[in-house]
Amino acid sequence: MSTIVVLFNLKSGVNRDEYEEWARTVDIPSVRRLQGCSGFNVLRGERLLDGSPSVPYAYVELIQVDDMTDFMTAVSAPAAQAVAAQFREFAEGATFMVTESIE
Repeated sequence: MSTIVVLFNLKSGVNRDEYEEWARTVDIPSVRRLQGCSGFNVLRGERLLDGSPSVPYAYVELIQVDDMTDFMTAVSAPAAQAVAAQFREFAEGATFMVTESIE
């Protein structure tokens, strides 16, 4: 199983509450329904472990993928592309990193 780690900040002027409402009602349910996806969580960065409130990324997404071929086909579909376009309206400089467990 792969995990796609997405690191991003919100664009200047984007309202955090507005983004999070969209994430809860549109993004999370849409991604969780994608073929090949076995889990999806969106996390908000609060602070560093040393207590510093300055985090390098405001949000982290963790997308668990059981079948990368199925998942890539699913994200290419028009409905998924529409959600991705909405995401790009909120997010700035998103980095998508495919990871594999070392265990």
